[in-house]
Amino acid sequence: MKNTKSLRFSVSGRSVVAFLLCALALPALAAEPAQKGKEPPVVDPGLPGGPPSDAMVLFDGKDLSQWKSQAGGEPKWKLGDGCVETTPTGGLFTKQEFGDCQLHVEWASPSVVHGDGQGRGNSGVYLQGRYEIQVLDSYRSKTYPNGQAGAYYGHFAPLVNACRRPGEWQAYDIVFHAPKQAAGGKVTPGSFTVLHNGVLIQDHVPVDGAPTTAAPLKGIVEKGPLFLQDHGNPVRYRNIWIRPL
Repeated sequence: MKNTKSLRFSVSGRSVVAFLLCALALPALAAEPAQKGKEPPVVDPGLPGGPPSDAMVLFDGKDLSQWKSQAGGEPKWKLGDGCVETTPTGGLFTKQEFGDCQLHVEWASPSVVHGDGQGRGNSGVYLQGRYEIQVLDSYRSKTYPNGQAGAYYGHFAPLVNACRRPGEWQAYDIVFHAPKQAAGGKVTPGSFTVLHNGVLIQDHVPVDGAPTTAAPLKGIVEKGPLFLQDHGNPVRYRNIWIRPL
């Protein structure tokens, strides 16, 4: 009789435990998110720094067929050794125009330092020919914060100075959302997020639509060309690719 009661208690205990485990699992099951969205396309990311499979290569070190001179006609920058070097002949525009995008650009200031501050390896990458991310040799070189390398020029200083030594190759990875004209003459701001040599230096900072000082183009547009600035210093560029977003 005692054995029977013990058996019944044991079975009942297991049943209670099983019931409690099921009850505890119910909230977890209920918390599963609804499956939304379409299956994302597969993209081959490529080698580090290289273009992913859905990118448009703007400069691969071989030719400047995707570019035109600011002065008109074919680019007159110096091409060789897998890169292109600025010359005092004006900047370069892409032939194609872009809106929201992800952009990768590699650049190098002169290995032999001349000048200081804004006179040291100065150039610029202008999204839509209007909004500049500053290119400058800021390695152990002082200038105003919102004018140093990686600055959204005249607007936002970089969060940190991630410059390599003069002459070494550096990389910008830029996510750009263009400002847009809204109703009543208002502007919906865009944004810049920038990594310099893999380090976050601009974190979703607003782009209000006002062009950067010395921007070759003005006005808010849906799409515009990329522009590389000639500022009188021999800055080199290579490995430029873009992904429209």
